[in-house]
Amino acid sequence: MSAAVALLVYSVLLSTLGPRLLRARHWAERAPWLGVLAWQAAVASVIGGMVLAELMLAVPIVRAPHGLSDLLAACRIMLRVHYEGAPQPVAGYAGLLVAGGILLWISAHVLTTFVTIAVRRRRHARTLTMVARRRRDLEALVVEYDQPLAYCLPGRPHYVVVSTGVLDRLEDEQVSAVLAHERAHLAGRHDLAINIAIAVGRAFPAVPLLRAAKTEIPRLLEMRADDVAAREHDRVTLAAALVTVAEGRAPTMALGAGGGTALLRVRRLLAPHNPLTRIERLTGSVGIAMFVTLPLALAANPAVTALLERHCHFPV
Repeated sequence: MSAAVALLVYSVLLSTLGPRLLRARHWAERAPWLGVLAWQAAVASVIGGMVLAELMLAVPIVRAPHGLSDLLAACRIMLRVHYEGAPQPVAGYAGLLVAGGILLWISAHVLTTFVTIAVRRRRHARTLTMVARRRRDLEALVVEYDQPLAYCLPGRPHYVVVSTGVLDRLEDEQVSAVLAHERAHLAGRHDLAINIAIAVGRAFPAVPLLRAAKTEIPRLLEMRADDVAAREHDRVTLAAALVTVAEGRAPTMALGAGGGTALLRVRRLLAPHNPLTRIERLTGSVGIAMFVTLPLALAANPAVTALLERHCHFPV
C-alpha cells in the first residue's frame, strides 16, 4: 500500500510541477528534440505511475518462492488469502477498474484522434489531386492561392504543398528553405508525436502536464524542423521566409511552417541560443531516464524487497 501511495504522490507532483520544470530557463528551445523526449517521458511517467499505483492495489506482494511449482501454488494461496477480508476485494477491484479505465480512456481518445485525422487527410488529399499541380523541380504541389501558405500532409501518400503566394513573394533559396522545413516534418514523422500529445491532452484536460504537452510538443517540433532546415540553408534566409508565411494557416490535419509560433521561431533563428553543453545534455538524458524508470522502480520495490528477504535471509 505504501508503494501505491508513493506512486500516486509522485504522479500528482509531476503532473503539477512538471510544466514549470520542463520550461525552466527555456532549455528545451536550445535542444528541441531532447525537449520533446523529455515531455513525452514525463507524460508517460504520470500515466504509468497512476496505472501502476492502481494495479498495486489489486496485486499482492508475498515472499518469493524458489521453484515454478512453488510459485504457482503461492500465487493461488496469496490471491485467496489476499481477498479473504472485506476491504481487500474492494480495493483490488477498484484498482483494476481505475487502471483499466485509464488505459481504455486514453486508447479511445488516441484511436479517435488518429481515425479522425486520417479521414480528414484523405479528403484533403483527394481535393489536392483536383486543384493542385505538381512541380517536379520543387517536389511539391502548388495551389493557386494569393496568400503565402506552406504545409505538409503526412500519411500515405504524403505531400508538401505551397501556394502561388509563396512562389511569388519568396526567392528561390527561401522557397527551398521552407520546403526543407516541411520535409523535416515528414521525415521525422512529427505528426505521430503531435497526435498522441493532442489525444492524451484531450483525455485529461484537467491535468496540467498533459494539457501543457498538447501545445509544447508541437511548438518544439516546429523548432526541430527549423533546425533541420537550417543545416542546409542559412538561418537568416529561413527566418525571412518564415516572416512571409507566418500568417498562413495550414489545415488542421496538416503541419504548416507558419502559424502562431512562426514569429517566435524567427527570433530564435536570428538570435539562436547557445546549444546545450555535453553536461547539460547528459543531465537531460538522465532526467528522461528517471521519468521512465522511477515509476517502475517504485512499483517493483515491494517485490524486490520480498525477494531479498527470501533469498538473502536477512530483513531488508
